[in-house]
Amino acid sequence: MIEIVEMNANHVPQVAELEKMCFHDPWSEASVASELGNPLSLWLVAADGEKVVGYVGSQTVIDMTDMMNIAVHPDFRRRGVAKMLVERLVDALKDRQSRCLMLEVRASNTGAQLLYEILGFVQVGIRKNYYRNPKEDALILRKEWEI
Repeated sequence: MIEIVEMNANHVPQVAELEKMCFHDPWSEASVASELGNPLSLWLVAADGEKVVGYVGSQTVIDMTDMMNIAVHPDFRRRGVAKMLVERLVDALKDRQSRCLMLEVRASNTGAQLLYEILGFVQVGIRKNYYRNPKEDALILRKEWEI
């Protein structure tokens, strides 16, 4: 059974491995670990026993949060893991007095866009040539709520 918990130091190596597996420009293990000491950051992991099968990372400034990264292990995709991560993140952000969550998503990533639409995100802009490898625009999405 998959459980969503706050990331701790034991999760960091597996999160860094998922970064390498899922992204062209992955965060280093040291960069991921540094988020543990950042009071603005909240990172959650989806754990199947001891195995990290997904994660989401965010930073909040005042009452606005930016979702920096989200990834799910390829063997666990299409099982609702990303949805669970985002829903749990939003719940935790409400408790921390955040009022919105923003993110960028590749213009070609229609699967993620559909998930975000289902979760109540709306497109609020475009960042031209935001992604580098390969070069691509990002859609800026936002979800707001009352606290």
